Amino acid sequence: MAAAARARVTHLLRHLQSTACQCPTHSHTYSQAPGISPSGKTTEYAFEMAVSNIRYGAGVTKEVGMDLQNMGAKNVCLMTDKNLSQLPPVQIVMDSLVKNGISFQVYDDVRVEPTDRSFMDAIEFAKRGAFDAYVAVGGGSTMDTCKAANLYASSPDSEFLDYVNAPIGKGKPVTVPLKPLIAVPTTSGTGSETTGVAIFDYEQLKVKTGIASRAIKPTLGLVDPLHTLHMPCRVVANSGFDVLCHALESYTAIPYNMRSPCPSNPIQRPAYQGSNPISDIWAVHALRIVAKYLKRAVRNPDDLEARSSMHLASAFAGIGFGNAGVHLCHGMSYPISGLVKTYKAKEYNVDHPLVPHGLSVVLTSPAVFTFTAQMFPERHLETAEILGADIRTARTQDAGPVLADTLRQFLFDLNVDDGLSALGYSKNDIPSLVKGTLPQERVTKLAPRAQSEEDLSALFEASMKLY
Repeated sequence: MAAAARARVTHLLRHLQSTACQCPTHSHTYSQAPGISPSGKTTEYAFEMAVSNIRYGAGVTKEVGMDLQNMGAKNVCLMTDKNLSQLPPVQIVMDSLVKNGISFQVYDDVRVEPTDRSFMDAIEFAKRGAFDAYVAVGGGSTMDTCKAANLYASSPDSEFLDYVNAPIGKGKPVTVPLKPLIAVPTTSGTGSETTGVAIFDYEQLKVKTGIASRAIKPTLGLVDPLHTLHMPCRVVANSGFDVLCHALESYTAIPYNMRSPCPSNPIQRPAYQGSNPISDIWAVHALRIVAKYLKRAVRNPDDLEARSSMHLASAFAGIGFGNAGVHLCHGMSYPISGLVKTYKAKEYNVDHPLVPHGLSVVLTSPAVFTFTAQMFPERHLETAEILGADIRTARTQDAGPVLADTLRQFLFDLNVDDGLSALGYSKNDIPSLVKGTLPQERVTKLAPRAQSEEDLSALFEASMKLY
């Protein structure tokens, strides 16, 4: 990085630190007395854990036909994408369906990084098919598309924006019963097999948004580590960065009992609730696996131990963030992906410009955690230590820079692009990137520190260059 640019980034990060809350170190306990009684609270007093059933094991995909038979399924929709439709994971699923006498139709038009248009195409297929069960074979794009298809086929009179997160959509609670959905993840990143979240690009605004409801989570996730051996190395890296940020963000999110408003009815309690004692366990464990195995999984495609471990870490982090939520890295990532110009990620076989989700998330992480660290510095230092930092002499006020430097080194070791500028963005794009972040209140409000438009501008500028 040129000396002037490096000095500018250093200045921005110091400014972000210096403007943070200067009160004594915040306690991160969950025993705070709730503010008001359940009938009129202003802050939350409860959290809820919801997760799909998960079955893990090498070769477990072969059981999918028996599972559908046990559910009484007669007419199944198998969703995947064009690339995966030619690979062993999909063939194994189809063989199991045929062996167990399950009638099915294949939808293989899932778009990698789906849009509202691609969602609606899958929804129309699902409505026409009148399916009584679904199987999603693929990464987060496939699983999220299948969740949306199941939802809207089960609620055929609903408008598309009815269930989309506010403020872009109406954010209505899901009250209709859905059909069984079995998810077979083939990547190790999104954790979508465990969550009630479906993300897409809303093309009109050029931002990502989504649907978040416990009702749309898969009935069963079949986590089969053999599928990870088919992933190209850059796909392993970028999906692993999603696991990394799921764990970091959910662990550093605002505690659930500091979130407001408190819902007047439990059906209105959001899927993303803030950090909580159960999600914390999953987030920290996932982070330890990432620290130990991600580099190995990227560097050696035949390292089944490393790739299997990352497959589990994706599910672990999914259980954590699926109930705690994520915050700024994800909120800022959505316009980074949505406003992509010409960048095409290596080793992704797509016909359109693409910033992989995990890459769009991780590039802002050094700046984001410098910004948030003074709120809960012990947690930031703890995660830095898990990722390899020596924190024996670190002070709490150093938590942000320590974690940021640890992340930069981690990304450098894995040959990650040098910041947003390497994706084709410049300082001139910052207003658009900020504008695309503002509607992401569902996640940005879970950051432990509130952020202004000026703060977001500084975070994007500090993320233009990493090294």
